[in-house]
Amino acid sequence: MQVHALKTPLIKPKDNIVNALLQAIEKHNLKLEEKDIIVIASKVLAIAQGRVIKLNQISESRKAKTLAQIYLLKPQFVELILHEAEQIYGGVEKAILTLKDGILTVNAGIDHKNAPADHAALWPLEPHQQAEDIRNRIKKKTGKNVGVLIMDSQVAPLRMGTRGLALAASGFKPVKDYRKEYDLFGKPLLITRHAIADDLASSAHLLMGESNEKIPFVLIKNAPVTFTDKRVSSEEMQIQFEKCVYTSALNISAA
Repeated sequence: MQVHALKTPLIKPKDNIVNALLQAIEKHNLKLEEKDIIVIASKVLAIAQGRVIKLNQISESRKAKTLAQIYLLKPQFVELILHEAEQIYGGVEKAILTLKDGILTVNAGIDHKNAPADHAALWPLEPHQQAEDIRNRIKKKTGKNVGVLIMDSQVAPLRMGTRGLALAASGFKPVKDYRKEYDLFGKPLLITRHAIADDLASSAHLLMGESNEKIPFVLIKNAPVTFTDKRVSSEEMQIQFEKCVYTSALNISAA
Protein backbone atom coordinates (compact mmCIF):
# COMPACT_ATOMS: atom_id res chain seq x y z
CA MET A 1 0.00 0.00 0.00
CA GLN A 2 1.27 3.47 -0.85
CA VAL A 3 0.00 6.63 0.85
CA HIS A 4 0.63 9.97 -0.86
CA ALA A 5 0.16 13.40 0.74
CA LEU A 6 -1.42 15.99 -1.58
CA LYS A 7 -0.60 19.58 -0.66
CA THR A 8 -2.87 22.34 -1.97
CA PRO A 9 -3.42 26.06 -1.60
CA LEU A 10 -5.95 26.99 1.07
CA ILE A 11 -9.42 25.71 0.23
CA LYS A 12 -12.04 28.47 0.34
CA PRO A 13 -15.84 28.42 0.72
CA LYS A 14 -17.61 27.22 -2.43
CA ASP A 15 -14.38 25.88 -3.96
CA ASN A 16 -14.80 22.83 -6.18
CA ILE A 17 -13.38 19.98 -4.12
CA VAL A 18 -13.05 17.54 -7.01
CA ASN A 19 -11.21 20.06 -9.21
CA ALA A 20 -8.84 20.92 -6.35
CA LEU A 21 -8.19 17.22 -5.74
CA LEU A 22 -7.46 16.35 -9.38
CA GLN A 23 -5.21 19.41 -9.75
CA ALA A 24 -3.28 18.32 -6.64
CA ILE A 25 -2.80 14.80 -8.02
CA GLU A 26 -1.44 16.23 -11.28
CA LYS A 27 0.78 18.75 -9.48
CA HIS A 28 2.39 15.94 -7.48
CA ASN A 29 3.12 13.97 -10.68
CA LEU A 30 0.79 11.18 -9.63
CA LYS A 31 -1.81 9.34 -11.67
CA LEU A 32 -5.30 8.45 -10.49
CA GLU A 33 -5.90 4.77 -11.15
CA GLU A 34 -8.73 2.27 -10.82
CA LYS A 35 -9.39 1.28 -7.18
CA ASP A 36 -7.34 4.07 -5.65
CA ILE A 37 -8.78 5.57 -2.47
CA ILE A 38 -9.11 9.32 -1.95
CA VAL A 39 -9.11 10.57 1.66
CA ILE A 40 -10.58 14.04 2.21
CA ALA A 41 -10.24 16.03 5.42
CA SER A 42 -13.70 16.74 6.81
CA LYS A 43 -12.80 20.33 7.54
CA VAL A 44 -12.02 21.05 3.90
CA LEU A 45 -15.40 19.68 2.93
CA ALA A 46 -17.05 21.76 5.67
CA ILE A 47 -15.27 24.89 4.43
CA ALA A 48 -16.40 24.24 0.87
CA GLN A 49 -19.96 23.82 2.21
CA GLY A 50 -19.77 27.12 4.10
CA ARG A 51 -19.90 25.34 7.47
CA VAL A 52 -17.55 27.85 9.11
CA ILE A 53 -19.31 30.06 11.66
CA LYS A 54 -18.28 33.47 12.98
CA LEU A 55 -18.58 33.22 16.74
CA ASN A 56 -19.64 36.82 17.39
CA GLN A 57 -22.77 36.12 15.35
CA ILE A 58 -23.91 33.49 17.87
CA SER A 59 -26.23 34.43 20.73
CA GLU A 60 -25.37 32.27 23.71
CA SER A 61 -28.00 30.83 26.04
CA ARG A 62 -27.86 30.61 29.82
CA LYS A 63 -26.98 26.92 29.56
CA ALA A 64 -24.12 27.72 27.19
CA LYS A 65 -22.76 30.33 29.61
CA THR A 66 -22.90 27.84 32.49
CA LEU A 67 -21.14 25.09 30.56
CA ALA A 68 -18.59 27.58 29.22
CA GLN A 69 -17.59 28.45 32.79
CA ILE A 70 -17.28 24.79 33.75
CA TYR A 71 -15.19 23.74 30.74
CA LEU A 72 -13.35 27.04 30.10
CA LEU A 73 -14.73 27.55 26.59
CA LYS A 74 -16.24 30.57 24.87
CA PRO A 75 -20.02 30.72 25.45
CA GLN A 76 -20.66 31.16 21.71
CA PHE A 77 -18.60 28.05 20.98
CA VAL A 78 -20.59 26.07 23.56
CA GLU A 79 -23.83 27.31 22.03
CA LEU A 80 -22.73 25.79 18.73
CA ILE A 81 -22.04 22.52 20.55
CA LEU A 82 -25.53 22.58 22.07
CA HIS A 83 -27.01 23.13 18.62
CA GLU A 84 -24.97 20.42 16.88
CA ALA A 85 -24.85 17.67 19.53
CA GLU A 86 -27.54 15.05 20.08
CA GLN A 87 -26.33 14.43 23.64
CA ILE A 88 -23.85 15.97 26.07
CA TYR A 89 -22.23 13.72 28.68
CA GLY A 90 -19.66 15.88 30.50
CA GLY A 91 -16.07 16.77 29.82
CA VAL A 92 -12.77 18.29 30.85
CA GLU A 93 -11.12 21.65 30.29
CA LYS A 94 -11.66 22.73 26.64
CA ALA A 95 -13.38 19.46 25.70
CA ILE A 96 -17.01 18.33 26.07
CA LEU A 97 -17.92 14.71 25.30
CA THR A 98 -20.91 14.62 22.95
CA LEU A 99 -22.91 12.39 20.65
CA LYS A 100 -22.98 13.70 17.08
CA ASP A 101 -24.39 11.73 14.15
CA GLY A 102 -24.23 8.58 16.27
CA ILE A 103 -20.52 9.08 17.04
CA LEU A 104 -19.01 9.82 20.45
CA THR A 105 -16.80 12.80 19.78
CA VAL A 106 -15.44 15.93 21.43
CA ASN A 107 -17.32 19.23 21.04
CA ALA A 108 -19.74 17.74 18.47
CA GLY A 109 -16.88 17.77 15.97
CA ILE A 110 -16.63 21.57 16.10
CA ASP A 111 -13.10 22.94 15.90
CA HIS A 112 -11.25 26.28 16.12
CA LYS A 113 -8.17 24.76 14.52
CA ASN A 114 -7.44 25.82 10.94
CA ALA A 115 -10.44 28.10 10.86
CA PRO A 116 -10.08 31.91 10.67
CA ALA A 117 -9.70 33.84 13.93
CA ASP A 118 -12.95 33.98 15.94
CA HIS A 119 -14.52 31.33 13.72
CA ALA A 120 -15.32 27.65 14.22
CA ALA A 121 -15.69 24.86 11.67
CA LEU A 122 -18.51 22.34 11.99
CA TRP A 123 -18.67 18.80 10.67
CA PRO A 124 -19.81 18.66 7.03
CA LEU A 125 -23.46 18.03 6.30
CA GLU A 126 -24.45 14.56 5.08
CA PRO A 127 -20.89 13.16 4.85
CA HIS A 128 -21.97 9.79 3.41
CA GLN A 129 -23.92 11.50 0.64
CA GLN A 130 -21.00 13.84 0.04
CA ALA A 131 -18.59 10.89 -0.25
CA GLU A 132 -20.92 9.20 -2.74
CA ASP A 133 -21.35 12.40 -4.77
CA ILE A 134 -17.60 13.05 -4.88
CA ARG A 135 -16.91 9.48 -5.99
CA ASN A 136 -19.46 9.81 -8.81
CA ARG A 137 -18.01 13.18 -9.89
CA ILE A 138 -14.50 11.73 -9.97
CA LYS A 139 -15.73 8.84 -12.12
CA LYS A 140 -17.50 11.25 -14.48
CA LYS A 141 -14.36 13.37 -14.90
CA THR A 142 -11.75 10.60 -15.03
CA GLY A 143 -13.57 7.37 -15.84
CA LYS A 144 -11.97 5.76 -12.75
CA ASN A 145 -13.80 3.78 -10.08
CA VAL A 146 -12.23 4.89 -6.81
CA GLY A 147 -13.06 4.82 -3.12
CA VAL A 148 -13.69 8.01 -1.17
CA LEU A 149 -13.23 8.47 2.57
CA ILE A 150 -14.16 11.55 4.61
CA MET A 151 -11.80 11.82 7.58
CA ASP A 152 -11.62 13.68 10.87
CA SER A 153 -9.55 13.08 13.99
CA GLN A 154 -10.74 11.73 17.33
CA VAL A 155 -9.46 10.73 20.76
CA ALA A 156 -9.82 7.27 22.30
CA PRO A 157 -10.48 6.42 25.96
CA LEU A 158 -7.31 6.58 28.07
CA ARG A 159 -5.07 7.10 25.04
CA MET A 160 -3.07 10.31 24.53
CA GLY A 161 -3.47 12.23 21.28
CA THR A 162 -5.62 12.11 18.19
CA ARG A 163 -6.06 9.42 15.54
CA GLY A 164 -8.01 9.13 12.32
CA LEU A 165 -11.79 8.70 12.25
CA ALA A 166 -13.70 7.74 9.12
CA LEU A 167 -16.80 9.93 9.08
CA ALA A 168 -18.01 8.42 5.83
CA ALA A 169 -16.94 6.12 3.03
CA SER A 170 -18.00 5.28 -0.50
CA GLY A 171 -16.91 2.64 -2.97
CA PHE A 172 -15.46 0.07 -0.56
CA LYS A 173 -16.54 -1.93 2.47
CA PRO A 174 -15.60 0.04 5.61
CA VAL A 175 -15.64 -2.94 8.01
CA LYS A 176 -14.41 -6.51 7.58
CA ASP A 177 -16.28 -9.16 9.57
CA TYR A 178 -14.03 -11.90 10.95
CA ARG A 179 -16.70 -13.71 12.97
CA LYS A 180 -16.81 -16.69 10.59
CA GLU A 181 -13.03 -17.11 10.50
CA TYR A 182 -10.48 -18.86 12.72
CA ASP A 183 -7.28 -17.82 14.46
CA LEU A 184 -3.83 -19.44 14.14
CA PHE A 185 -4.84 -22.23 16.51
CA GLY A 186 -8.14 -23.03 14.82
CA LYS A 187 -10.31 -21.26 17.37
CA PRO A 188 -13.38 -19.46 15.94
CA LEU A 189 -13.40 -15.66 16.14
CA LEU A 190 -16.51 -14.65 18.05
CA ILE A 191 -16.75 -10.85 18.02
CA THR A 192 -13.88 -9.50 15.92
CA ARG A 193 -14.60 -6.97 13.19
CA HIS A 194 -11.88 -4.88 11.57
CA ALA A 195 -12.52 -1.15 11.15
CA ILE A 196 -10.91 -0.89 7.71
CA ALA A 197 -12.07 2.68 7.02
CA ASP A 198 -10.80 3.94 10.38
CA ASP A 199 -7.40 2.33 9.77
CA LEU A 200 -7.18 4.03 6.38
CA ALA A 201 -8.24 7.31 8.01
CA SER A 202 -5.39 6.97 10.51
CA SER A 203 -2.85 6.33 7.76
CA ALA A 204 -4.02 9.53 6.05
CA HIS A 205 -4.12 11.41 9.35
CA LEU A 206 -0.45 10.59 9.89
CA LEU A 207 0.40 12.60 6.76
CA MET A 208 -2.25 15.31 7.06
CA GLY A 209 -1.13 16.29 10.56
CA GLU A 210 -2.96 18.63 12.90
CA SER A 211 -1.60 22.13 12.28
CA ASN A 212 -0.43 24.00 9.16
CA GLU A 213 0.59 21.15 6.84
CA LYS A 214 -1.90 22.15 4.06
CA ILE A 215 -2.56 18.51 3.17
CA PRO A 216 -6.36 18.22 2.79
CA PHE A 217 -6.19 15.15 0.53
CA VAL A 218 -4.36 11.84 0.64
CA LEU A 219 -4.16 9.35 -2.24
CA ILE A 220 -3.95 5.69 -1.20
CA LYS A 221 -2.94 3.04 -3.70
CA ASN A 222 -3.20 -0.75 -3.40
CA ALA A 223 -5.19 -0.65 -0.17
CA PRO A 224 -6.27 -4.12 1.05
CA VAL A 225 -10.00 -3.40 0.83
CA THR A 226 -13.04 -4.86 -0.90
CA PHE A 227 -14.49 -2.46 -3.44
CA THR A 228 -18.24 -2.31 -3.94
CA ASP A 229 -20.83 -0.25 -5.80
CA LYS A 230 -23.29 -0.75 -2.95
CA ARG A 231 -23.86 2.48 -1.05
CA VAL A 232 -22.22 2.54 2.40
CA SER A 233 -24.49 3.50 5.29
CA SER A 234 -23.53 5.01 8.64
CA GLU A 235 -25.01 1.93 10.36
CA GLU A 236 -22.30 -0.26 8.81
CA MET A 237 -19.63 1.76 10.63
CA GLN A 238 -21.31 2.09 14.03
CA ILE A 239 -22.14 -0.22 16.92
CA GLN A 240 -25.29 0.02 19.02
CA PHE A 241 -24.96 1.61 22.45
CA GLU A 242 -25.99 -1.57 24.25
CA LYS A 243 -23.30 -3.57 22.41
CA CYS A 244 -20.46 -1.07 22.89
CA VAL A 245 -18.13 -1.99 25.74
CA TYR A 246 -17.48 1.66 26.67
CA THR A 247 -21.04 2.96 26.67
CA SER A 248 -22.38 -0.16 28.37
CA ALA A 249 -19.71 -0.20 31.08
CA LEU A 250 -20.06 3.54 31.74
CA ASN A 251 -23.87 3.45 31.49
CA ILE A 252 -24.00 6.05 28.69
CA SER A 253 -27.15 6.10 26.60
CA ALA A 254 -28.18 7.75 23.35
CA ALA A 255 -31.23 9.40 24.93
